Parts: sequence; C-alpha cells; structure tokens
Amino acid sequence: MQMKIASRLTGPVSKWIVVAVWLVLLVPALMFAGKLSGVQNNEAASWLPESAESTQALARMINSGTENDNSGHENDLPTVVVYQREGGLTPADLQTAKAHIARLQTLQGVSGPVNGPQVSPDATVAATTVTFNMGARGWENMPDTVKQVKDIVAIEGVKTYITGQGGQAADSAEAFSGLDSTLLFGAAAVVFLVLLIVYRSPFLLILPLPLIAAGVALCSAQAVVYLAARYADVTVNGQSQGILTVLVFGAGTDYALLLVARYREELRRHQDRHEAMAFALHRAAPAILASAATVVLGMLCLLAAELNSTSGLGPVAAIGVGVGMLVMITLLPALFVIVGRWFFAPFTPTYGSEEPSTHGLWSRLGSWVARRPRVVWITTTTVLAACCLGLLGLNANGLSTEDSYTTELSSVTGQKVLREHGLMGNAVNVEVISNAASGPAVADALRTLPGIVGVSQPNVRGGDSFIQAGMTVDPSSPEAFEIVEQVRSAVHAIPDANAQVGGGSALMFDVETASKRDNQVVIPLVLLAVLLVLMALLRAVVAPLLLIATVVLSFGATLGLSHLLFTHVFGFQGMDASLPLLIFVFLVALGIDYNIFLMTRVREEAQHHHSTPQAALVGLAATGGVITSAGLVLACTFLMLLTMPLVSFVQVGVAVALGVMLDTLIVRSVLVTALTLDVGRFMWWPSALGRKDAGGPAVVESTSANSTVSAVAATSASSSEPS
Repeated sequence: MQMKIASRLTGPVSKWIVVAVWLVLLVPALMFAGKLSGVQNNEAASWLPESAESTQALARMINSGTENDNSGHENDLPTVVVYQREGGLTPADLQTAKAHIARLQTLQGVSGPVNGPQVSPDATVAATTVTFNMGARGWENMPDTVKQVKDIVAIEGVKTYITGQGGQAADSAEAFSGLDSTLLFGAAAVVFLVLLIVYRSPFLLILPLPLIAAGVALCSAQAVVYLAARYADVTVNGQSQGILTVLVFGAGTDYALLLVARYREELRRHQDRHEAMAFALHRAAPAILASAATVVLGMLCLLAAELNSTSGLGPVAAIGVGVGMLVMITLLPALFVIVGRWFFAPFTPTYGSEEPSTHGLWSRLGSWVARRPRVVWITTTTVLAACCLGLLGLNANGLSTEDSYTTELSSVTGQKVLREHGLMGNAVNVEVISNAASGPAVADALRTLPGIVGVSQPNVRGGDSFIQAGMTVDPSSPEAFEIVEQVRSAVHAIPDANAQVGGGSALMFDVETASKRDNQVVIPLVLLAVLLVLMALLRAVVAPLLLIATVVLSFGATLGLSHLLFTHVFGFQGMDASLPLLIFVFLVALGIDYNIFLMTRVREEAQHHHSTPQAALVGLAATGGVITSAGLVLACTFLMLLTMPLVSFVQVGVAVALGVMLDTLIVRSVLVTALTLDVGRFMWWPSALGRKDAGGPAVVESTSANSTVSAVAATSASSSEPS
C-alpha cells in the first residue's frame, strides 16, 4: 500500500469518513448475516459431484418416478423405531407396537406405508420402519417430528429409540442448536482475554477496538457468504459456517495484532498519532496483504475438490479472510486514531521512548540461536521429522456413525441395539436401479452377497427396476463400504443391466472416495499457490522454498502428534478422509502467515545497511511477541471447535491449534531464524539483495547480543521513514 493511501485512510477528517462508511454498510450486512443459517445445505447427497455413482443412481430414480412409490426419493429420511425390554418383549408389548402403526401413518410427512414391527431372534427387540419426506430441508423439522413419534410409541417398561436417518437428523439438529452463538461468543471471549493479556490496558474493557473490528468483519463476511450461497450456488453447511466464525476472528485478530504492534512502534517515533498510524499501515500492510492473499488463494484451491462440501468451504473461507483483512486495514486504523494514545495506558508508548522489543525474550532467543545456527536447525528438523513418525498407522478412512460423535446420542444407541440383536437389515442402506428386464437378475445377485439382507422385490417404473436391501453392519463403517464395492462389482457384471448402486452407504462410500482424490489433487495446488505468493512478496527463490519446506514439515509433525493424541488420549477410532486436506490447508495457508510476518520484516531490515543475519535477529526481536500473541489467538479460537459434538470438528480444532503453536513457537522462531542465520544473504537469491555484502557475522556473544540488536533496531528506526 502506498504511503499516500495510508495517509488518506488515517487522516484527521478521513478517519471519520471511513467509520461512517462501515456503519452504513453494517446495516444491510446485519440483515443478510442473520439469514445465513437458512441457506445451509447439510444433506450429504448434495455434497457429491454428478459423476458419483450414488448421485447418478438417485437422479435415475427421480427421473423414472420410482420415488413416488417410497423407493428412494432424494428427500426421504428412513426412520426406525426401536422397542427394547430387558428379559424380552411381552405379547402385550408387541400388540401395542402394532397398534402404533396406524397412528404413525397419520403423522405429517410420512411417505409410503409404515412397516413392522419386526422382532429380533431373541424376542427382546422389535423395530418399526417409517419414512418421512418433508422437502429439501425436511431434516430441520425432524426434532419436532421425532418428539411426536416418541410420544406415540411410549410403552411402560420398554426402552424406545428413534434411529435411522431421521433419528440421526433429529439428534444432530438438537446437538448443534445454539452452537453458532456458542462459537461466536466463545471465540470473542478468547480473543478479548488474549488482547487483555497482550495490551494490559483497562481501557480495553471499555473499548475493545480489535474485537469490535472482528465483529464487523464476521457480520460482513457472513452477509457476503449468504449472497454467494443464495445467488452464486456456493454450498454452505454447518461445518463451513462454524469454521467461518473461528477463521474470521482468528485471522482478523492476527492482522489486527500485527498492525497495532507496528503502530505502537511508530508512536515512539512520531508525535502525531495520525502520522504514526499512516507509517504503521504503510509498513505493515504488505505483510497483511500477502498473508491474506496466501490464505485466500490456498482456500480457493479447494474449488478443485470433487466433494461439494470441501469445494464450498473454499470460497466461504476465502470471503471470510478477505473481508477480515479489508476491515483490519481500513476500519481498525481509523478507530485507533480516533481514540488516541490513551488506549494503551498505563503502558502508553510515548514519543522518543525506547522500543522494549530490543532487549526482550525474543532478542535473547535470537542471540542463543545465533551461537550455533546450523546445529539448531538440524536438531529442530530432526525432532520435527521424528514427530512425523506418528503418522504411522493413521486411519483416515472415515468413521462409523457410532464413532462420529463425542456424546452418546439416542439414535446411535438405537443403531447399536439393532446391530446387537440382528435387526440392522431393517433399515434400508442399499438401493439399486437397473433396466426393468434385469431386475430379477439383480435381486438374485444381491441375495448371494454376504452382509446383505432384506432384498426387496423389483419395483418396475418407467423402464427401470428399483431394488432395496439392508446390511448387517453399521452403514457408515468400513465394512459397509466393502459391501458396497461387492454389490457394485456383482450388479455391474450383469450383462446389459446398466445397474447403478445408491443409498446411504453407497453415498458415504462415494464421499470417502472423493475425499481421497481431493487430497491428491488439492494439496499440490495449495503448495504451488503459496510458493508463488512468497516468491512475489520476497522477490526470491531460496527463501520461499525453505519456508514452504518448513511449513510442510510442521504439517507432518502436527498430524503425527495429533494422531497420537486422538488415538491414545481422546480415544477416537480414526478420522474422515477429508480432514487431512482441511487441516493441511489451514496449517499451510495460516501457518505461512507467521513466516510472512517475520520474513517481510527481515527483508525490510536487510534492505538497509546491515546484513541478513543481523536483520534476522532484529526481525525476530521485533515480531516475536506479536506473532506469538497472534498464534495464541488463532489457536484458542480453533479450540472453540471442541464445543461441537462431532469428532471431526474436535479433530480439526485440536490439530490446527497444535500446528499453529508449533509454527509460532518452534518453526518460525527457531527453525526459520536458524536457517536465515546460516544461509545468510543467499536467502534472497536471485534478487540484488542476495548479492549484497554480508556486512559481517551475526552477533553470537550473549553479552553483546542485546546491545547490537538494539543498535541495529535504532538504525532501522531512523532509516525506516519513507522518502
């Protein structure tokens, strides 16, 4: 950003104009942001591309009209009522369960006949199946519908569970109710607490300016995302909306911390606060813009994903970071210059006072690393590589329904009861559509397969034959996916049948398959995008390559350590196939931020009359505190995902928080600094800066390190005024 633009944004008059513009924009933003939950699409079927076999099978069912016969409409929610009495169901229990059928049939949204009750071999459990269809967003009504079902099927002394897709939809809706506000207020509280620790100012209690700006950013981002979902066909679900909240608060506060830290520096060099903010914005904006560009490009790489939920997250996250950056370089500077220096009281940065970072913790760490930088980076790399060994045995092949939640849900308990008592096949998990003439052959092929039960008679409509079947295993388990593959192999082998396999298990299997493909395609694209941004920012080749290598190493170590935590501490049984990609994108796109903050400052210092190794010490001393604070904010906001009842949310939150702290405390402060000290001016090859005379070795004596860094910082301060 040019100095002239920075001055115009923070001038005595223009600051009021900037605030007024954002206040005007905030009015429609509040209106649209409140509608975001209304455009969520949490249906798994909508996540798959048209090329998936389960998607094609569903389209054929709709086109052939078989959905009119309760044969797999896209909005059907098969629901199973489970009755269980210890010691066995009595004849009176079964008679009452049969009487329930007529009442269940009258409920709003029931599609097709209610079937049951089917009794287990040990006569302790019975199951009745009812299918609901209440439109494209019918799952939102399932909590109320399930309550009505529970009132109808209650029998004294009998435990009842509502499971199947309908029961799971109801439990999920109730589990997630209110969590948007939990995430919002939790993230805001975390940001506020960290800011209070960083600035130690009581005025933050009265005017939490960074938090106000983050709130404006989130509201504005949600409004833009709503418009994108409403008019640009962007897929938004509960996962992407939750991540949007923590991402805007985390990344936005990062940018705020970087800007405010530079503003505090400039207040010591300029008497006029408007001038100080103009210089701070001029100096900090390139790093903020490069950081935001890196994240935005990294997130937009998700558009190459086949899985619509993953590709939809790309523009949602990119919008959040982009809007957050815009707010932090326009509204936040205006707010700070309106308030004045007193905001930082009692630790007010007065004009002409000494910059405390020149003799703090990060200055001492730099002098320690400078003693033997090669030994430090080799040792650090070895330790991180050893952490990568935790990836051995990583199970990223999906989670069964029973393992997907952090709390015990009634629908999950009901599914366990069905499986334990041999009634899993009561739920429809497999749907096969083929040419009408091939229907009998397809049904015969299904009956010969292990794990398949309850094969229906072919239902012929519109030239197609439709067949349903159940499974004896958890429909979302790896065993179910193996059965889907066997079913597809068997029916595809029938000559001229043109058979396609869909249903819940096939849909989840296709989701896992698409996720694994996305991992192989998107990860290289993200690395390439980040590398290009770094090359453009640093005008070098060596430094970007080394930075990319450190972040990839950090990702491997993070995932390895996370796997050990998930397995031995949390007791999780695995993770979804899509999670390594999401964790990678967040860690690479966000983790590179801190390297950008550090290396842009190092390059700025190296452009003056001192060497790259000395610039590395100054850069670490100047940015260490703010980067660590920013990392802490981002880590804590992602940890708010632990409030979500889904294992996948918890895994993303823990892994990203762990990776961010690893980046800030180890990779950026120790590994990157040691590499810069060892490689020296060749970090900037092939630019002219890489050919600059080294100007002497970095300071290595602990007794003189602080004074030398202080001297370099003072030189930098006097020469940092743009001409």
